[in-house]
Amino acid sequence: MEFKIAAATDVGIKKKTNQDSLMVRHFQTHAGDMVLAVLCDGMGGFDKGEVASATVVKTFEKWADEQLAYYNESEEYFYVLQKQWFDLISELNERIMRYGKSQGIKLGTTAVVMLLTQKKYYLMNVGDSRAYELGNQILTKDQTFVAREVEAGRMTPEQALTDPRKNVLLQCVGASDRVYPDMFSGDVRKDAVYMFCSDGFRHEITQEEIYRMLAPEVMTEESVMQANIQYLIQLNMRRNETDNITAAVVRTA
Repeated sequence: MEFKIAAATDVGIKKKTNQDSLMVRHFQTHAGDMVLAVLCDGMGGFDKGEVASATVVKTFEKWADEQLAYYNESEEYFYVLQKQWFDLISELNERIMRYGKSQGIKLGTTAVVMLLTQKKYYLMNVGDSRAYELGNQILTKDQTFVAREVEAGRMTPEQALTDPRKNVLLQCVGASDRVYPDMFSGDVRKDAVYMFCSDGFRHEITQEEIYRMLAPEVMTEESVMQANIQYLIQLNMRRNETDNITAAVVRTA
């Protein structure tokens, strides 16, 4: 399996600081080429959200440098990985919270982490940054107030789009007493596009526009992939998206 990657981020039209952090990187291992993607959205309403988001990204990159040499394709590996990632998130939550208290500030971040191997993907999510398999499904589930209300049948998806509480997170790394990540795994498909984004990337553009620009049959070269992500970021800003905007794609071949 070959992986092609592209990524972009922009501070946007309103904020002075980009609180999103992103890493998408190839790793050569004994089990073949792999990609680790980590995307974190520092809390816009908190101080120094970029510190929280960058801390999570750097910690998971260090984990990959140290631990991917031990990867194996057994079914038990999912549970090994789940424990390692959950322990990391718990440690990061405490570390970021301690830092905030020492500085007299609040800070926190979402986190979506995905490891793509030659056969499997492993995905962890905290908050409302997302991972997609384009043309197939959204792989993560938003940990937000409105998502919970929709799932419980107390709100329709249409109501959730305009509800003033749509950006209220149920938890985030660094600002919750305890963090309970979602964890998923599945088979990596050939000729597929996996996309990761902060919520600023998806509010002002449609799912149809995302798919039209990032579909597998369009994303044949990394230069095209990069240009199309940049186009969608600019489209968001032309439609007055006020948040930071970040997205990355991994195309399998």
